[in-house]
Amino acid sequence: MVQYQYLVVLIPQEEGGYTVSVPALPGCISEGETKAAALKNIKDAIEGYLVTARKHKLPIFSGTQELEEIEVVAGVTKGA
Repeated sequence: MVQYQYLVVLIPQEEGGYTVSVPALPGCISEGETKAAALKNIKDAIEGYLVTARKHKLPIFSGTQELEEIEVVAGVTKGA
């Protein structure tokens, strides 16, 4: 059995709960009422993603990932 490690992004939702995604696996998204539930659900989603990718002989990203935090300031331009 091959073991993979992926970075996931947890986003708290205003109405409660979390949305979680895997940037290295496009479209691999889940959610949960708690952080623990969201992480469990994304593990299930990743497993399903990998099974489907193998079945259809699609490439599976397994390279090194880096996480960088950037700051962006967006302004509103008058007349735009």
